[in-house]
Amino acid sequence: MSHTAKNNPQNTRNLPMPVDAHQVYGLSEQSWKVLTDVTFPTAKTPEAILMALDYCKARKLDIFKKPVHVVPMWNAALGRSVETVWPSIMEIQTTASRTGLWAGMDRPIWGPDITRTFTGKFKDDNDTWQESSVTVTFPEWVAVTVYRLVGGCRCAFTEEVYWLEAYSTSGGKYSQLPTAMWIKRPKGQLGKCGKAASLRAAFPEECGYAAEEMDGKSLDDMTEATVISGSASRIDDAPGAGNNAAGFAEPPLVLDLSMIGGKVQKAVKELVRRTVEAQAWKAAYDYANHKFSGLDLTYAITELDKASEAAKASLAVGYLL
Repeated sequence: MSHTAKNNPQNTRNLPMPVDAHQVYGLSEQSWKVLTDVTFPTAKTPEAILMALDYCKARKLDIFKKPVHVVPMWNAALGRSVETVWPSIMEIQTTASRTGLWAGMDRPIWGPDITRTFTGKFKDDNDTWQESSVTVTFPEWVAVTVYRLVGGCRCAFTEEVYWLEAYSTSGGKYSQLPTAMWIKRPKGQLGKCGKAASLRAAFPEECGYAAEEMDGKSLDDMTEATVISGSASRIDDAPGAGNNAAGFAEPPLVLDLSMIGGKVQKAVKELVRRTVEAQAWKAAYDYANHKFSGLDLTYAITELDKASEAAKASLAVGYLL
């Protein structure tokens, strides 16, 4: 039996519309249907789509242009796959371009083709494990060069990405079987991973991992990447509150710090310290918008808002004295 992994939109058409979809994000029933049927046809839960909405609201992105993807990843602690949200390669390119320092990208350079047969198990549309094998011809590697302006000079950043190290598996952590997309587009998927790797090399503070790199991977293998998973953070508009000085949506009133990594908390603390010293608030908000995403961005904006309010209060006291 040959391996074919099919996406079944019918699984998502009956996803119930959560109250938050309307109250927090202003979606109509028809808009929700578009999200479940067209934009995210493989999402299995409403919470996954809410996570995507959360990310896009924080980043001021149009979710109907699909700047993010819902990606299943294996969680060893739970013994099952969980839904996570990652930016698409187009969103990462957009982030790089917003810096004003992206100076172009060369066409990919491909390594020699290799043909290999993969075997393993996968779950069919009835959620039943099946033994399978598939033969795929793929380029051994790809090299993409991204250019960035550094001190006014156009500098090249090139990364090589190998197919066997990058491809996504469909049967869990220990399966060799590629996912349907990596079988159908072995060259195209590798090309996206090559672009993402080179964009990270050129813009390490702005660009992270792309959805195309994370599909089929395990959460236990993630070290540097920021995963948007769990439940969606609720971004409420407090009564009478508008946007902050940088034009971002208001952050949630309460944020669970256990969902924010230690490295991120340390980086935000240092950003706030330097911002208070220099009183460069707009630059700080701009930096946070490029550096962080999802819950990390919400946390950074929250801390900057707190520091900004404290600075204003201190200034007001100084005037009174």
